[in-house]
This record gives sequence, structure tokens and C-alpha cells, in this order.
Amino acid sequence: MDLVEVAAVLRKFSGADLTATLARIEASVKGVSADTCSAVLASAGADGQALGAAAALKRVAGQINVAIHAIGILLCLPHLLEAGEMVEYASLGAGNTGREFDLETNRRIAEFKFIHWRGGPESIRQNQLFKDFYLLSESPSPKRKYLYVLGTKHPLKFFNGGRALSSVLSRNHKLLKQFEGAHGEKFETVRDYFLAHKNLVEIEDVSGWVPELISDSDEEE
Repeated sequence: MDLVEVAAVLRKFSGADLTATLARIEASVKGVSADTCSAVLASAGADGQALGAAAALKRVAGQINVAIHAIGILLCLPHLLEAGEMVEYASLGAGNTGREFDLETNRRIAEFKFIHWRGGPESIRQNQLFKDFYLLSESPSPKRKYLYVLGTKHPLKFFNGGRALSSVLSRNHKLLKQFEGAHGEKFETVRDYFLAHKNLVEIEDVSGWVPELISDSDEEE
């Protein structure tokens, strides 16, 4: 099925409100027996086609973040490239595919984080953001270093916060070992490290370049 067919099949199953539809189905299956089960399932639209459509959409959804990352970087290029600046490589796929950063030009190295921050406990996103900042700041490259984000409010709040580096690095043993090898126990919190290195990396808001990634609620914050 193509995406149009997938959407049509799922819409048929879920109706206008999936939560309400599932509540109705839950009520309808109460008391179902082997003799009546097939009829109830048919009435609910719970069939192999619906399951196949959901599975197909899940496979597509798994590629959405990669597509957003790739297209987002490409749409930022016309805004960030200066006269005489040339792209040496852009790493658009999942991970950096053997390349150090998302983007390297003859003048800069850069990482992009198209994250919608909500200000709550976002430890995994924070961990990823710190990794990008750390690798940029520790790079021996003489080029300018940029960390491009959707809004700087939440990233800067995190970088100036007191979260323990032991927590931030706990799930990335390779990065933890690298960090300890470079700095030992010199820095205890994210803020400690950020204050000592913030002048090495420019943290820049690109939401104006990719407004399609910003919802109305984001703009009102």
C-alpha cells in the first residue's frame, strides 16, 4: 500500500477519534465468544489490512527523524554559508556515517539538533546535545564551531544547569572514557564544563531558517 492507501485504511479503523473508537471496541468485545468473535472483529474493522497499514506507517515513521535532519540541514545551507565558503561534506543520514560532524566547510564545523524542547525531564535529549557540544569544543580543528538548534532557551538552560556530568555521560561509555581521559575529575557538572568552553562553540538558533519545524505553541513560548 502507498501512503494514501495506508492513511485511508487507518482512518477507517480509527475514525475521527482513536481513543473513543478503542473505548467503543473495548465495550463491544466484552463477553465475546469463539462463535461471535469474528463478527465483532469485522464490525470493528480489525483485520489484516488494518494491521498491515499500521505496520507500514510505523516503518515510514522510523525514517521521519532522519528525513527531518537531512532536509533541515540542506535548507539551512543557503542561510549559513558565507561568500567564498564551500561545503566539504554534509553528513545527512543517521549518525555521522564515518564523518566527524554533520557539516564541514572550508570555514566551519557544525552539528544540528532539530529538537523540540519542552523544558521537562529530557535527559536523553540533553545527553545528545552535550555530546555534540563536547565533540565540537574538543575538536582540534582551527575552524569555527557551531551548534545549530531550534531555539536557544532550553539548550542554554541545560548548559548553565547543575546536572551532574556523571549522569549525562552514564549511558555512553565510550564518551565517558574519552571525557575522563581528557579532564579526569576536573568538571563535576554540565555548567562547570560549559563555562570553561562556551567561547569555543557558537550556539545558534536556526528556527527562523526552518519555520516548518516550529509549531504555534513553540513560537508563543
